Amino acid sequence: MPGRRSTVEAGDGLVAGLYRAATAVRQHLENTALRAAGLTWTSFGVLRVLLDGGQLESRHVAAAAGIAKGTLTGVVRTLEARGLLARIEHPDDGRLLLLALTGDGVELMRGLVPRFAAEEAFVSAGLSDAECGLVAAGLQQMVRQVQTCGEQRRLELLAGAPPARRRSGRRPGA
Repeated sequence: MPGRRSTVEAGDGLVAGLYRAATAVRQHLENTALRAAGLTWTSFGVLRVLLDGGQLESRHVAAAAGIAKGTLTGVVRTLEARGLLARIEHPDDGRLLLLALTGDGVELMRGLVPRFAAEEAFVSAGLSDAECGLVAAGLQQMVRQVQTCGEQRRLELLAGAPPARRRSGRRPGA
C-alpha cells in the first residue's frame, strides 16, 4: 500500500536512526565536554559510575557503564595512570577488585559533570519537554525488550543450532 511501511522497514529505519543519533551525540560530547579533560566516552562513563556509586566491584562498574570487563581493564589502566581512580583489594575476596575515584578523579568529575549536562541540554534543545519524555521512555522500553526477551529471540532464530563464531573483522591469515 503506498505510504505504508512494513514493520521490518519501520524497525530498520528506527534502529538505523537511533544508531546515527547516538553516534552524532557521542562525537559531539567527546569533542566538546570531554576532550579538554582528555577523556573518551567510555572513560567518562566509568568515572561517572564511580562518582555516583562510590567504591564498587569492577564487574559492577563494567555492567553499569555498559562495557565488557576486558574493555574496563584497559580503561582502568589508563585512568589509574592518570591518578583518577584507584584499584583496591576486596577485603573479603582476593579474587575481586574494587574501584574508586581518587581525590583528583572526584575533582575532575565535579567540574566536568555540569559541562557534560550543558552539552546534553544542547543536543536535546530541539525537543520539547514532552518529546524528551517520550524519547526517554521509548529508549527505556527498547532496552527492557532486549534485556527480557532478547536471549529467547536469539535462541528461536538459531533453532537449536550453535551460534556462529564471532569474527574480529580481520582477514583470514592476516
